[in-house]
Amino acid sequence: MLGEYRISGRRAADIAASVERGIADGMLEPGQLLPPMRELAGELGVNPNTVAAAYRTLRERGVIETAGRRGSRVRSRPASSARDAIGVDVPEGARDVSSGNPDTALLPSLAGVLAAAGERADRQPVLYGDPAVEPELARAARALFDADGVPDGPIAVTSGSLDAIERVLDAHLKPGDAVAVEDPGWGSLLDLVPALGLRAVPVGVDDEGPLPDEVERALRGGVRALVVTDRAQNPTGAAVSAARARALRSVLADHPQVLLVEDDHGHHIVDVPLHPLAGVTERWAVVRSTAKAYGPDLRLAVLTGDPVTLDRVRGRQRLGPGWVSRVLQYAVTRLWSDKAVHARVVADSYGRRREALIAALAERGVAAHGRTGMNVWVPVADETGAVARLLHAGWAVAPGARFRMNAGPGVRITVSALAPDEIGTVADAVAAAVGGGQARRYG
Repeated sequence: MLGEYRISGRRAADIAASVERGIADGMLEPGQLLPPMRELAGELGVNPNTVAAAYRTLRERGVIETAGRRGSRVRSRPASSARDAIGVDVPEGARDVSSGNPDTALLPSLAGVLAAAGERADRQPVLYGDPAVEPELARAARALFDADGVPDGPIAVTSGSLDAIERVLDAHLKPGDAVAVEDPGWGSLLDLVPALGLRAVPVGVDDEGPLPDEVERALRGGVRALVVTDRAQNPTGAAVSAARARALRSVLADHPQVLLVEDDHGHHIVDVPLHPLAGVTERWAVVRSTAKAYGPDLRLAVLTGDPVTLDRVRGRQRLGPGWVSRVLQYAVTRLWSDKAVHARVVADSYGRRREALIAALAERGVAAHGRTGMNVWVPVADETGAVARLLHAGWAVAPGARFRMNAGPGVRITVSALAPDEIGTVADAVAAAVGGGQARRYG
């Protein structure tokens, strides 16, 4: 079963560490079956409960997966790798609608603002000991948060939203703590949680955001944190409505000790209002990235939250990268002040394509979801088959396995690369690939 590798250890922590060493050394390969718990306990001379605890730790860390009577296996995709590895190779001639990238035609030119930022840096170089946050950016970010009803709090700047979320979780949680995450949800977050030694607890979503009953169940189950996408949820396009926000705030009010992290993924690319949840719990954070509206390579997000959380985030950041380039911060400030992106125009562009695809699929008897943003989520009965048939038809879509834990299978289609005259063609291909069979709700 394990070849020449022998798992060792007398304590659960030692057994788990032995398995991880085997994986790191290449002696235990992805997909490899591990010994049954009682069998391994007999070999090691320990109580089966000790092995069960070790396997549980490995599952929570995302190192192994268990499939009932089929036993436990090394994950085919280790927790340290990106879920983007779960995808398809796009052959020459196929149309790629799987990437999740923005429409480059809607991104602003960076040449002018970067040149201006460089000239300013020449005149006023940023040196060690200078403030980590560009004052003009902090003022602009705070004003935007205020306009959307986000509670007052300090401002930090991170290298993208995932960097911000990692720093916030790390500021309050310890290995083994449980984090409630949307399911289906952002694949990178679903990887990050176990990579930090935390345990992901799935919470279902619908078009209006996380389901209150499932959030309540997770909170009563002892999760220490909840991560919510406010708008343009990836992959479903969900956006938290006013009614859903009230329901979620009511649930959170009974659990003030829970850490709340909100990712406003749709900032400057959607036209539905933000309905923040922040302020109900004692510890909270709201993050906004520039990636979708201004370009992924800017690698910049602004973060606000309660003073304790932001102080911990900024303090730890000082001991690592120190700060995010003030040159980039100034460039983003100029992009905002120049109104280089017209949010309504961008939202309308994505909205027309997204809604046209959903309508075309509905005409063909295929249900799909995509309230906001640039993605459409299509529940399917046979995910692998649907992806393969679509690829054969010339369309590369993202497998739902990138984004889900317990949610039903599906595929994600990014509309940003679609031309209006392609909508019908891709809808025909999806309808043929689905073959009339669709899964249960995606939440």
